[in-house]
Amino acid sequence: MCAVSKASLQPPRGTRDFYPEDLRLRSWLFDHFRETSRRFGFEEVDAPVLEHAELYQRKAGEEIVDQLYHFELHGRHLALRSEFTPSLARMVMARQGGLRLPIRWFSIPQCWRYERMTRGRRREHYQWNMDVWGEPDVTAEAELIAAIFHALDRMGLAATDVRMRINHRALLEETLREDFLKDRPRAFEPLCVIIDKLDKIGPDGVADQLADADGLVGLPRVDAEAVVARLQAKGLDEAAHGVADDSPSLAQLRRLFELLDGYGVADRVAFDASVVRGLAYYTGVVFEAFDTGGTLRAICGGGRYDRLLEALGGKPLPAVGFGFGDAVIAELLADRGLLPDLGRGLDAVVYPMGEAERPAAQRLARALRREGHSVELVLGHPKARRVFSDADKAGAARVYVIGEDERERGVTKVRDLGTGEEREEPLPDRRS
Repeated sequence: MCAVSKASLQPPRGTRDFYPEDLRLRSWLFDHFRETSRRFGFEEVDAPVLEHAELYQRKAGEEIVDQLYHFELHGRHLALRSEFTPSLARMVMARQGGLRLPIRWFSIPQCWRYERMTRGRRREHYQWNMDVWGEPDVTAEAELIAAIFHALDRMGLAATDVRMRINHRALLEETLREDFLKDRPRAFEPLCVIIDKLDKIGPDGVADQLADADGLVGLPRVDAEAVVARLQAKGLDEAAHGVADDSPSLAQLRRLFELLDGYGVADRVAFDASVVRGLAYYTGVVFEAFDTGGTLRAICGGGRYDRLLEALGGKPLPAVGFGFGDAVIAELLADRGLLPDLGRGLDAVVYPMGEAERPAAQRLARALRREGHSVELVLGHPKARRVFSDADKAGAARVYVIGEDERERGVTKVRDLGTGEEREEPLPDRRS
């Protein structure tokens, strides 16, 4: 076998190893995701990390299409999942007609995208998803946004730490089709893909791409700049200028803000005409959450995608959901000093001082474990000083010591590592 290079001993760039202390933090975060989902009445689902590549290859111009980890094997074109929504749509299609609506499902999938890395952006990440299928009303959006704030509150973030920006793709489409896109009816989706890069490349960069004669939008420069200017609208009324008073998208946004007031989070949300989300399948309300300091990329985002199932060959079914990555929130929690210092959760260490004492130590460890305690049975023959030092570092509350004298008397010496006090307890008999 050939020696492995030093580079090969590191995880691939943009991916992570999870050592015990890292996995404890990940589990802590996932527990918040799962408990929030449970409290909102959602059920957990999962799907293979490997999918048919065509499931993701929907629209040219979407960055996510170019970021796929994909390959061909035995005549099949496969890809590591870059997002969970297409897999979820496939699962719903497989049982469409037999599911009780509305569906409330959540998941915490690992996703893969070969993208440029920045703070909070990796090439693999975990993502908490909550999705509602079969409910066309914005009550579904309101419930999902309330769940996001519930999770942030559980993690210890202040109400002023995160703000949600909300828009409606159909409202933006209505305003642009009246003038800039009148002769370009198919340019709206690629236009949204470009607008979604506003925070990355700035207003001038967005205008450049919108005006690119070889691009999918191809607006005159003056129109491209006017579109960018329209994204700076201050408030819903200004953004709706020129839109009919009976506009469904306008009515939905106004109703959504009223619903969010009922959840007590109205002061944590705001209309933002520049939020469009970069995935082409969004059709209605879209939203993104950001730290108020503006130092990080979006914490989470989502929206309504009513036509996705139909695009994949299924029957139309309204749907809305969000994705909440593990990387950005970890950065924010670290900045706020809110990541907990999690110990192993070890209750006790059982220390047989010799091999003659091991059978009694095994019975004791087995009895303690049956009671629900986390117990480490010392292996090998380390010295007592090492055992007590390791137990203290591991956060164990007690050490059970069995020496020759204790074995002969049928007891174990118990040292409380918090107080230093010692006592004796009877050992379980051989029938235990």
